[in-house]
Amino acid sequence: MKRECYVLFITAFSTLSKLHKAMRAVRIHKFGGPDNLKLEDIPVPSFRDSEVLVRVNAAGINPVDTYIREGAYATLPKLPAILGREVAGIVEDVGDGVSNLKKGDRVFALLPENGGYAEFVACKEENVYPLSEKLSFSQGSGLCIPYFTAYRALVTKCRIKPGEILLVHGASGAVGIAAVQIAKAYGLTVAGTAGTIEGMDVVKKVGADHVFNHREKGYLNNAVAAIGGHGFNVVLENLANVNLGADLTVLNQQARVAEETQETAEVILRGIESGWVNPVISREYKLDEATEAHHDIIRTTGARGKLVFKL
Repeated sequence: MKRECYVLFITAFSTLSKLHKAMRAVRIHKFGGPDNLKLEDIPVPSFRDSEVLVRVNAAGINPVDTYIREGAYATLPKLPAILGREVAGIVEDVGDGVSNLKKGDRVFALLPENGGYAEFVACKEENVYPLSEKLSFSQGSGLCIPYFTAYRALVTKCRIKPGEILLVHGASGAVGIAAVQIAKAYGLTVAGTAGTIEGMDVVKKVGADHVFNHREKGYLNNAVAAIGGHGFNVVLENLANVNLGADLTVLNQQARVAEETQETAEVILRGIESGWVNPVISREYKLDEATEAHHDIIRTTGARGKLVFKL
């Protein structure tokens, strides 16, 4: 009996060790199109004293990932590279210098150096945040880029104030939805645009006061009329190269425009607990659907929330 138990223990330990030595990850070995995304078995990353090893349950998919994949981004990773700037999952292990997190914690994480399209990722403790039970892992993987970006644009840069009027162009996408929720929490009146009926429904459901189809002629005039004809205090533009010229015609004289960035480090934990941070998930993909996911995030018309990998 003791021999059998010993054998079972060794077998279990061997299996566990094997699981921790290898993981599935989507990597690129050269820059280019979506076909360069390859699902591979590679070693689980090591982690430093100040880092946390996260077992990934969901990974956010963002337009910036496609720019990096194409080699059309200011800062490019060394190849081969695992893409992905944000994840949510469970803490698998922590370095000796980590004090605020422990094995088993639900977390979401920002990955400035990529690495999210994988079963495990090593993260700096400072970029890992507790994930409330109020949100799913898929929602957690859609917090960092959309909400941090929208918060930085509206609060840090444009200094929005209660009572102001905001226009969110492309409000049915992940950043747009985040912007609507943040602005409403700060006491603004919000007009949002989308390109489909389904997208307009999403924008209305997340709290926009006025919703318009930006594919319809004269929609900007209609938007201005809806708010009394005085123009918007702030415009958040998700596609500046297409719409910025027209946006400038509907601002009032003291208005501010926030061009999109992918960088911010503002904490939105209070919003999660208060309930106004509530990511909308449009679709969940498997890792072996990475090529399709990258096609969809750029080519599909009519965004309706966040795209994520569900592991």
